[in-house]
Amino acid sequence: MIDTHCHLDAEVFHNDLEQVIIESKKNNIDTFIIPGADLKDLAYAKELSHKYSEIYFASGVHPYHMDTYDFQMIQEMQKDSRCVAIGECGLDYYRLPESGVEEYKAMQEKIFREQIELAIAVDKPLILHVREASQRVAEILREYPKARGVFHCFNADFILLEFKDRFYYGIGGVLTFKNAKRLVEVLPKIPLNRLLLETDAPYLTPHPFRGERNEPKYIPLVVEKMAEILQISKKEVEKVCNENTNELFKLT
Repeated sequence: MIDTHCHLDAEVFHNDLEQVIIESKKNNIDTFIIPGADLKDLAYAKELSHKYSEIYFASGVHPYHMDTYDFQMIQEMQKDSRCVAIGECGLDYYRLPESGVEEYKAMQEKIFREQIELAIAVDKPLILHVREASQRVAEILREYPKARGVFHCFNADFILLEFKDRFYYGIGGVLTFKNAKRLVEVLPKIPLNRLLLETDAPYLTPHPFRGERNEPKYIPLVVEKMAEILQISKKEVEKVCNENTNELFKLT
């Protein structure tokens, strides 16, 4: 299986990354995509992708880290043979500053648009981060009919299902949470050929390991829950998600 979104470049993995990969393989996860988040970590993510044949990376900046934004760096990094996407980029209105909110939102949007336009120009998928900003993201995506990619950690907002003809939906540990009722309700409305597996490791650890560091090895817990909700076999979930991942990211 493939973990389409795991921050293996994070500091919490610096001391035992080899072991994390070994444990993941024991649980049938043998491919990993590191999304771009903080540009200070991007060179390291690229380095890991060349050190380990199992790792790919994406070039981009998370809205929380827009203070590190450097378009030229993102553009240059995406030329690397191991770079399979642009992002994670998007809008996040969950944590807004106490003052200058409109300016802050405008800067997020400017940086988001530039990454969308780059992805279209180089014909790579976007990894989208959307938090409490679904309406505005939908409005922006309507302006870019050639944009394609994945809604990482899909937030179960119905408005984003409008884009199921060109976007995929990343499903991770949140699906196993007791308060994930809306996601459980929305999941069957997503076409099977639009589902991807992810962890967002080291964050969003699935039940029953919440509170611990998340790792790709926990993907089977997500598969099990997806199979239960969709009333299909775990093997079918694995097969279709692998096919979808390879279709989007062209890993094979």
